[in-house]
Amino acid sequence: MGSSGSALKVCTDHRGGINWLSLSPDGQHLLTGSEDGTARLWSTSDSQCHGHFQGHESYITFCHLENEVAFTCSADHTIRKWDVMTGQCLAIYRGHTSIVNRILVAKDYLFSGSYDRTARCWSVEKEKQIQEFRGHRNCVLTLAHYSSRDVLDESEEEQQKLNRDFLVTGSTDCTVKVWWVSSGRCYQTLLGHTGAVLCLILDAPNRELFSGSTDYTIRTWNIVTGEQLKVFKEHQGSVICLELVNRYLYSGSADKTVKCWLADTGEQVQTYKTHKHSVSTLKYHAGILFTGSGDACARAFNSKTGVLQRIFRGHKFIINCIQIHNELLYTASHDGTLRIWDVQGICKRNKHRLKKEPSVPGKSSQKGSLSRLFNNRWYLTPLLPHAGP
Repeated sequence: MGSSGSALKVCTDHRGGINWLSLSPDGQHLLTGSEDGTARLWSTSDSQCHGHFQGHESYITFCHLENEVAFTCSADHTIRKWDVMTGQCLAIYRGHTSIVNRILVAKDYLFSGSYDRTARCWSVEKEKQIQEFRGHRNCVLTLAHYSSRDVLDESEEEQQKLNRDFLVTGSTDCTVKVWWVSSGRCYQTLLGHTGAVLCLILDAPNRELFSGSTDYTIRTWNIVTGEQLKVFKEHQGSVICLELVNRYLYSGSADKTVKCWLADTGEQVQTYKTHKHSVSTLKYHAGILFTGSGDACARAFNSKTGVLQRIFRGHKFIINCIQIHNELLYTASHDGTLRIWDVQGICKRNKHRLKKEPSVPGKSSQKGSLSRLFNNRWYLTPLLPHAGP
C-alpha cells in the first residue's frame, strides 16, 4: 500500500458541509453544493473558485453541472438554474412542498424528487413544470431516466412507433416506480424490497435496472417487463451506492465494505475492506476503485485483486462525493472542504497492469451519478429533514 501523502490543495471557501460535487461534461469545471446554502464553481485547470452562486434560503442537497448552466436543489423546496459564466440565477423552479433531494437532467427535461412524496418534470428551456408524478407513500430519494429507444430493438421500436420517455424513482416506501413522462401515470411498480430504496443504476442496453436498499440487498429488474431477475444478498448493512462497469457491479454499504458482482450471474467476485465506517460513495477509474467513507478517508483499491493501494487522509468528517479528472482525485466532505489529490502514480501503475491483464474490466459509459442517496447521511441519522455536522 502506498503512502497516504497529503492533498495537493485544500479548498476551504464553503462555510458548511459539501453535500455534492458535479463535474461538467467538458471537464473544465466542478460544482459544489453546500450546507451553507451556496454553490461554488471551481476550475479544474487551476483549482480556483471562479463562481459563487447565492440565493437559496436553506442548504443545498444536490447539484448538477452542464458546460454553460448549473442546477441546484435545496431544502428551501426549490430548484435553481444558474449561468456558469456570470453566476446569475436564470430561473427558480417552484412547486415542491418539502426538501428537494435529487435532480436529474436528461434531454430538455429536468427531473426532481422530494420529501413531499412526489417527483416532478420541468422544461429546462421553458423553465416551467411539465408533469407531476404522484403515487409514492414516502419521500423520493433517487432518480433514473430512459427512453423506449434505449431498451427496444429496431423491430420492437417500429411496432411501438413512438419514442417514449420514462422516469424511474426509488423511495423510502420500499418501492421502485416507473412512470410515463408524457402522462405522469405509473407504468409499473417494482415490489420486492423491504427497506428504503437508496440508489438506482440503469443498464438500458441490457434492459436492466439495479436497486440498492436498507434491506441489505441489491435487486435486478427487467426494466421492460418489471420482472425481478436476481437478488444479491451478501451485504450485512444498507446498500448506499452503486457503480456499473462493463457488467461488473460495485456496491458500497453501511457494513464498511464494497463488493464486486458479476451482473449477469449475481456471483460475488471481490470484497474491498479496511473501511472503518460506511462506504458513502465510490467511483471506478482505470482499473482502480476509489471509495469515500464515513471514516473521513478516501481509498484506492486494485479493482481486480481487491488490494488496497492508497489511503487519502485529511478530511474531518464523512466524504460525501468524489470525482476523478486528469488523474486528479477530488473529494468533497461534510467538513466543508474540497480536497484535491494527485493519483497519477497509481493510475500509471494500474494502466501498466491492465496491459498485462486484459481481462480486467475497462470503464463503461454507464455513469455512477445515480448512485448516491440524499446527503449520504441516511445511515448516520434517522430519517430527519436535516442533520447538521
